[in-house]
Amino acid sequence: MRSAGFSVTQATVSRDIKELGLIKIPGSAGVSRYAVPGETVNPRNEDRLKRLFRDSVVSLDSSENLVIIKTLPGEAQGVASAVDNAGWPEIVGTVGGDDTILVIVKPKKMTHVVMKKFASLAGR
Repeated sequence: MRSAGFSVTQATVSRDIKELGLIKIPGSAGVSRYAVPGETVNPRNEDRLKRLFRDSVVSLDSSENLVIIKTLPGEAQGVASAVDNAGWPEIVGTVGGDDTILVIVKPKKMTHVVMKKFASLAGR
């Protein structure tokens, strides 16, 4: 903490972490960090998203602000979850069935950007 300009003891930091109710979670590059309980963080989500798209996605299509992702049977919910956890601000949310995902994009003008990202993830 001294390197960040704070003069505190380890005991004070530990007490503050406990008082705030923070928990230790895996971070990027194998370095742990503290987070609020219930925070959904997957540091390897981008890799997971790429793998799922390359292994599971069959086709992509869009209309207005809606994107349809077709997957192999039984794969849609896992892909939809990974898209939701990616935290892209232009995606309002997803609905995943068995082999089809509905992605809602906002604003409508960002649909082409989302489609490009998805196509890149799928290796197209």
